[in-house]
This record gives sequence, structure tokens and C-alpha cells, in this order.
Amino acid sequence: MKPKWMILTGVGINSNRELAEAFNLAGAEAVEVHISALATNPQCIKNYQGLAFPGGFSYGDHIASGKILGNLIKSKCGDLLQELATKGMPMLGICNGFQILVKMGLLPQLDGKVLQEASLVHNDSARYEDRWIQLKVNPSAAQKSPWLKGLERLDCPVRHGEGKLVFANATDLKRVHELGLVAMQYTHKGEVTSTYPHNPNGSWDAIAGLISPNGMIFGMMPHPEVAIHRTQTPDWHRTQIAAETTACLNLFKNIVDYQK
Repeated sequence: MKPKWMILTGVGINSNRELAEAFNLAGAEAVEVHISALATNPQCIKNYQGLAFPGGFSYGDHIASGKILGNLIKSKCGDLLQELATKGMPMLGICNGFQILVKMGLLPQLDGKVLQEASLVHNDSARYEDRWIQLKVNPSAAQKSPWLKGLERLDCPVRHGEGKLVFANATDLKRVHELGLVAMQYTHKGEVTSTYPHNPNGSWDAIAGLISPNGMIFGMMPHPEVAIHRTQTPDWHRTQIAAETTACLNLFKNIVDYQK
């Protein structure tokens, strides 16, 4: 039986179609649900086996990226999301969706509590970044989270203006590493880097994604959903890739296979 995933849409979200395609191709049943339907009837989440927050510019990124939609969702169904997260429902946030998860407090949950402990702020370049980057998957996170099983590297694009991940202090940054919550980091030639443009936003310790303590909630700034076919990668015609699949598609297959 295919796991059914809720893909949120509306109010400026614009990557829902690509994200739904990634889940469908991975073997799930993706259903696009307008945010107004969720706000009106939060209990509808229980009809799904997973919840995904796509990228985009929710509410025009006014105030701060993801802040308005994150507050809306938290006010309407924050307790329910926390309950489902505790029970192990997988959740995903990409780009604006990652910003929402962080600002709602669902990531990183350093003490297991849904409180905002980090933020995503304007890129150090002070401009919108749209480029392909390379990511190294943290081995300890790959052992903890079904999302990352067997993955070592991802190549995919970023497209954001507020992607710099920051924490309240150096202690919290140290703790996300100690708890194994750093999912992936920006790299150049296989090495973690803080150098622009390979680290496109200046994120602390080049962190590009986080997982929750139970490994079921996963968020990242880059866009794996637009690199699920080898012909979508910039060097596909120069490399001898026999398989149609990509590491980015395997990310989605990982969670779907885990649910079956």
C-alpha cells in the first residue's frame, strides 16, 4: 500500500508540483492540499502518513521567510503536529519549508521541545542565490534517520535569499553536532567549506540541513526535488550514468520504503 503524503500548497508556495512528483516517483501517493484546508480542519493531517512543506515564497517572505506561515500553522495545529512528530510521523521541509520547520521549532529540538532554537537569515552575499552545489551527508545522521540511509553525497540546486542557518550561540551549534542532528553540509571537492559560492549563504559550519532527534523530521535549504532525473543534472551529458535514478531521488525512496 502506498503511503499517502500531504504536500502543502497556496499562499506563495511554488514548488509543490515538483515535490509531489518526487514522492510519486518514489512510490508514494502525493496529495496537494491548500493551506486553507489545513487551517480549517487540522485533523485532516491524520488521513496522511507524511507531511511535506515545499519551497517558495509563502506570504511573499514578508517579515522573514517562512515566519508568517510558520506562525499560522503553529497556531492552528501546533499541538497536533507535536503529537504526530512524537509518534514518528515523517515530515519534510525544503527551502521555505525548512525555514518554516525551524521557525516553528520542529527543528532541531535540542531538548526535545518545540521551541525556536535557530533561524535562517539573509545570505552573506546579500543577494538571491541560484546555483548548483554539492552536499556531504553526515554519517551519524544517516545512521539515525531513514531519510538519509545509504546516502553520502547529493548534487542539487539552491535558490534562496535567506538561507544562512544561524543559532543563538556557539553552545547550541556544538550541541547539534554532538546530538547528530546535522544532516548535511556544503562542500567543495568533497570537503566541507564555508567559502563562497560553494557555501552559497554563509551558514554556520556550512550546515545545509537538519534532522530531529528521532530522525523523522528532515529539513534542508537546497532543492533535491528538482534533481530526481539524471537529465536534470548539469553534467548528465558528460558523465556515464547508467541508472535513471539519482541520489536525490533515493532520498525520497528511502522514506517511502521505510513506510511500506
